Amino acid sequence: MTAQELLKKEIEAFIKTQNGSIAVSFYDLKKKSGFSIDGEKKMLSASTIKLVIMAELMRRVHIGETSLENKITITAQMKTGGDGILKELEPGHSLTLKELLTLMIIISDNEATNILIDFLGMESINQMAQTMHLKQAHLGRKMMDNKAKEAGHDNYICAEDIRNILKSIYEGTCIDKGSSKMMLDILKQQQQSNRLQLYLPEELEIAHKCGDLDCLENDGGIFLLPKHPYILVVLTNEMPTNKDGREAIGKISWIVYQALC
Repeated sequence: MTAQELLKKEIEAFIKTQNGSIAVSFYDLKKKSGFSIDGEKKMLSASTIKLVIMAELMRRVHIGETSLENKITITAQMKTGGDGILKELEPGHSLTLKELLTLMIIISDNEATNILIDFLGMESINQMAQTMHLKQAHLGRKMMDNKAKEAGHDNYICAEDIRNILKSIYEGTCIDKGSSKMMLDILKQQQQSNRLQLYLPEELEIAHKCGDLDCLENDGGIFLLPKHPYILVVLTNEMPTNKDGREAIGKISWIVYQALC
């Protein structure tokens, strides 16, 4: 049995001890091989769908349809609840697309996200998911849109989708090399570190995007270890509590880190 097979077996054994649904996708960037556990399973994305929104914005910039320096003025009609700081500001502020993108990723600002969804168009974002050959990624509603959710519309992704987006960013092939570098730099600034990093040394550099809903916690990241970089994605759903979800992600991340380091 190979080291990766043993690692997969250890993670599977841990998952069996948990109450809830857990999907995992791992890729060793040094050995260029990996594995998944329910990696193609359709899961609620929470804020991890924002990776696809980011990619579509960078595509538009790359083909010259817009510029990251273009500004959008915030109006009262744009106000969105949940995560973020824009909801706390008075209308009238003008932010660049790059500023909105940064807020969407590093603090998961829902108002910034909805502004970008309106700017790009939901159909174009979903077309981008298809262009990237993602298997389950789909944007079905804006952030905090409870009416759409009640009507059966939601946002989905799978662990392998996130792994493949992150892998293309790391390899410089997500849109192009320059776009990939910018996306990687933004992901490195992620402010929420209580999932994949929960039990890891604080000094580890991880470029990642997380998300949460009730009893659901997701996180996917590129672990930029100098000697052994890797990608790990853990999606959880139907957990007893959000704390249980965060701890499950943290423990799986610790198992992987211990095996590789």
